[in-house]
Amino acid sequence: MAIPTSVYAEMTPNPAVMKFVADRLLIEGGYQAELRSQNEAALCSPLAEELFNFPFVTGIFISGHFVSVTKDESLGWEMIVQQLREYIREWLMENPVAIDTKAFEKVMEQLAQPDLQAANPSASSNVAFLDESEMSPSEYDDEIKDLLDEFVRPAVEQDGGAIDFKAFKEGKVYVHMRGACSGCPSSMQTLKGGIEQLLTSKIDAVEEVVALGV
Repeated sequence: MAIPTSVYAEMTPNPAVMKFVADRLLIEGGYQAELRSQNEAALCSPLAEELFNFPFVTGIFISGHFVSVTKDESLGWEMIVQQLREYIREWLMENPVAIDTKAFEKVMEQLAQPDLQAANPSASSNVAFLDESEMSPSEYDDEIKDLLDEFVRPAVEQDGGAIDFKAFKEGKVYVHMRGACSGCPSSMQTLKGGIEQLLTSKIDAVEEVVALGV
């Protein structure tokens, strides 16, 4: 029996990313899944695995009720958005599970491994790198996470993306921007003009916010 489902498309600040919003939850447990290839999608997301069959799709981000699709430059959204929206709607009507939560929990660490070239080939000039061994906890971590969750996360999710706190070290807050925020032309403006201004105004120890290349 078909599952009644509606889906609408929403533009994001990133011209390469379109957000498709469903009227039901696509991923449970508050998780967010960033999938950068069909091989990654095959580990946990039958929906994303199918979407990678479209030759123009280069990335999938699933959070809550939406899936953000990143495309290459071969086609404009005006040529494919309606087809893609209808495809997602029909797929969700026939399949109850977009993300296998148990499978995703098992491969979360694997999916979090750096893949900068696949995600954004030109990003190396805009991001920093931090060895995981250097990511030791600090006394400010909880306060930083609370501020990001309260003031930043809702806004970036509205735009089809996500921001993850990674570490605080020597006055710098290191974050990972995903989904529509990854590679977005305005992401650095958001990072410096919005997030950095918020954290430096609330926490004296914070001097800068830096995007990590992971």
